[in-house]
Amino acid sequence: MDFPAEQLRAFAAVVDTGTFEAAAGRLHVTPSAVSQRIRALERQVGAVVVRRSNPAEPTAAGRVLVRLARQVELVAAEAIAELSGARAGTAAAPRVLTIVVPSDSLSSWFAPVLDAAATEDGYVLEILRDDENQSEEHLRSGRAMGAITTVRQPVQGCSTTPLGVMRYRAMGAPDFVDRWFGPGGGGFSAAPVVNFGRDDPLQNEVLRSAGVAAEPFAGGPPASYVPDPAQFGRAVAAGMGWGMIPAWQVAELGGALREIEPEVVRGVDLYWQRWTLDSPGLDWLSDAVRYAAARGLSGGQERP
Repeated sequence: MDFPAEQLRAFAAVVDTGTFEAAAGRLHVTPSAVSQRIRALERQVGAVVVRRSNPAEPTAAGRVLVRLARQVELVAAEAIAELSGARAGTAAAPRVLTIVVPSDSLSSWFAPVLDAAATEDGYVLEILRDDENQSEEHLRSGRAMGAITTVRQPVQGCSTTPLGVMRYRAMGAPDFVDRWFGPGGGGFSAAPVVNFGRDDPLQNEVLRSAGVAAEPFAGGPPASYVPDPAQFGRAVAAGMGWGMIPAWQVAELGGALREIEPEVVRGVDLYWQRWTLDSPGLDWLSDAVRYAAARGLSGGQERP
């Protein structure tokens, strides 16, 4: 089954912009032309690929085609750039590389990737910030071309590279630790806790290993939620509760934090997943991610 590139481009534009009219503006054609291309794609597939809602969304059949559409778009853009480079006085539009990076990684070891991107002509980065436990869904849907994730098993159509381990320690403000973890303080069963978000597993794992319910409604300790790496650390340092703090932030906050118990350490294994696509852009980006991980994570890999 062949999928004409113009149909896939129209489909991707509708998914990205949310309407046929906005997709037409992006492609510099009429909304009628976009509609015709989508209908032709649906006849070929034998199923509806776009739900005509506001915003428009891919159907189950359409989600299968999203990644193909984006891969065709990237390969075509790289080919056009190569051809433009061979013609004097011409310049190709920047190629967009969309990747998922968790907040803790983006705030710490990922910085050298941004340095590399600043010197790589012809490409721009679109970084989606999401939890490392959720990032593979962006790959599965075709929204992202690469992702830093905790999932070792590659998403279909992707390859996986181990990056290293990000380590976290149970920390609190000195006065907070004295009050709640000193004699008669109640420890983990009573001490308020700070979570990054409701799907953050680190604090919950510590509570469960201590035999304590993780959810306040189930009898667990009071929980606050601070979904920003810098503010999360500051909330813990201010005494709002205890939390699992990454090693880089422990060093940054210095004496504002005290370790609760030396043995309460968690290591999060990180992996780089990317499309198995022959793309110069994805190749240099993968090299940059591996190099940054080798510098900033425990057990990272050196550049090949």
